[in-house]
Amino acid sequence: MKFTKITAAALAATLAMPVFAQDTKVIGVSIPAATHGWAGGMNFHAQQAVDRLEKVYPELDFVLATASDPAKQVNDIEDMLATRNISALVVLPFESEPLTSPVKAVADSGAWVTVVDRGLAQPGIEDLYVAGDNPGFGKVSGEYMVSAMPDGGDIVVFRGIPTTIDNERVEGFENAIDGSGINILAMEHGNWNRDDSFTVMQDFLSKYDKIDAVWASDDDMAIGVLAAIEQSGRDDIKFVLGGAGMKEMVAKVRDGDPMIPADVTYPPSMIATAIELTAVGLTSTAPVSGTFTIGSVLITSENAADFYYEDSPF
Repeated sequence: MKFTKITAAALAATLAMPVFAQDTKVIGVSIPAATHGWAGGMNFHAQQAVDRLEKVYPELDFVLATASDPAKQVNDIEDMLATRNISALVVLPFESEPLTSPVKAVADSGAWVTVVDRGLAQPGIEDLYVAGDNPGFGKVSGEYMVSAMPDGGDIVVFRGIPTTIDNERVEGFENAIDGSGINILAMEHGNWNRDDSFTVMQDFLSKYDKIDAVWASDDDMAIGVLAAIEQSGRDDIKFVLGGAGMKEMVAKVRDGDPMIPADVTYPPSMIATAIELTAVGLTSTAPVSGTFTIGSVLITSENAADFYYEDSPF
């Protein structure tokens, strides 16, 4: 049998070849900027996940981009595809419709796509979908309103940014209050924004002499709603129900604030779950495709302490 002799110099040259550079895979992460509290928490958890996973997976590079509007997010994703040759994209769409086409282009290139929270306008583009239980979020919220208003009453409803998840939440809520005697006077988009919701609530207060309660559907919007109510001096509104588990609002629930008697969870840390599952999918044979759903839980004074995180940015 004949053996080929390998010199020390040849072996050193072989080991010096850029094997890892050839095998490195790039994961792009595209998320909205911290335009409200939940997004601020999401940005915090995204950066923490990237920092941690870069140490765990030396064969992965991460590109994290934040966008203050849909157009900027489209540009970020197109740039990742054109200049970074991404093997995977983790995207939380700013809005569903404008992000559908650029994300589809990523999928068409052969890259893995993980969509988080706000779905795309066209189903089936993503390999993995990670989100809270948005129909459940609306259902839990509606069921609480029914329990808190056994005799029915008139409410106003705040919607978020126009997205599939907003549609799912509202549908779940409406189904839950159906036949309860709760009447929705009006429903407007507060865009998950305190200032926008303050303005919308001012408009509601000028239009309606009696409002029994508010489904703000988000804690940032609830803060804007509360500010408008306080400024108006009105005392007909019995309570405001937000959502997402902002620690400021959980503290109000815990401390028995009559205007914030409950809240509904929707953790911004789901972005970290999505990034980690994507990394696992690129570096192992573990099956991670499909849907990963994080359930919503009603927070009351009895369990609020379990959902209050002092060190959380949200």
